[in-house]
Amino acid sequence: MSTAAASTTRSLVRFGRAPRVIKHLRKSRRTGLPQPHVNFVTREFAPCRLEDHYHNTLRDNLMYMTYKHEVGVRPPPRQIRLTFDPNDPYTKNRYNPPVGGSQLGKKPAPPCMPENVVRLEKIQIHAMVKEAVANKGNLLGAIMMMRALTGETYQGGGHHAVEGIQIVRGKKSVGGWLRPGVPLGVKVDLRGQSMYDFLGTLVEFVLPRLRDFNGLVLPPQSSSVNTPSAVSGVVSFGLPANAMVFFPQIEVNVDAYPKLTGMHIHFVTNATGQGAQDKARALVSGFQIPFIRR
Repeated sequence: MSTAAASTTRSLVRFGRAPRVIKHLRKSRRTGLPQPHVNFVTREFAPCRLEDHYHNTLRDNLMYMTYKHEVGVRPPPRQIRLTFDPNDPYTKNRYNPPVGGSQLGKKPAPPCMPENVVRLEKIQIHAMVKEAVANKGNLLGAIMMMRALTGETYQGGGHHAVEGIQIVRGKKSVGGWLRPGVPLGVKVDLRGQSMYDFLGTLVEFVLPRLRDFNGLVLPPQSSSVNTPSAVSGVVSFGLPANAMVFFPQIEVNVDAYPKLTGMHIHFVTNATGQGAQDKARALVSGFQIPFIRR
């Protein structure tokens, strides 16, 4: 150290201003672990093959397959006749019954544009554990299974929208055995790269190894296309408990899970209105998930 630097350091210490070379990390009040003084957000660490497949190939094909040409301007929606005037202070809080029934199933789809091509918004995985009604400790196996399959944690990677593994609780009393607030199962929402990673594991390792799986069963052709489920744009199916051992994350250490539970997988897309279910099925089939009709 030079003479000028040493004198400067001595003068700073003399007047109570010691030089601060290293900035110490603050500790979390909850865990006591050190935390950085800035917010870190992790990014993709490897190229995602399925995401590139969607943007480079599947997106253009879906635009061509689901495009519907419209001539002219759409007519305005039908005005619902109100029984009670909401502007009248004497009747503004009264219930206006819908005229002509529910119009949810007859809602038209938005115009076909390059900006609203059907895409995968998220994948929700849900597992119900009926034994958790008597003892909530039975949820531990399902939580461990979800953590191994998805690797999701609360606000993981600095993304504050990530909620991690969530506990599903009852909302109303059913048959005397279910009460509001009682834990029933667990669920997790996957978005971004973790969503495509789980999808790749599902179509490459799990579904091909299921002997009795020929594809997702389509509804009969005589079924109505105006039901709320047909316009939701969500494709759902379930996997039994014996299919969990085909996931590489669980297969490597099956003995750590004394009792495996099945799960439901929901592919949530941005498709809405009439024909949304067909668009969602076309998107899911593009990721090598087959469909059959019985």
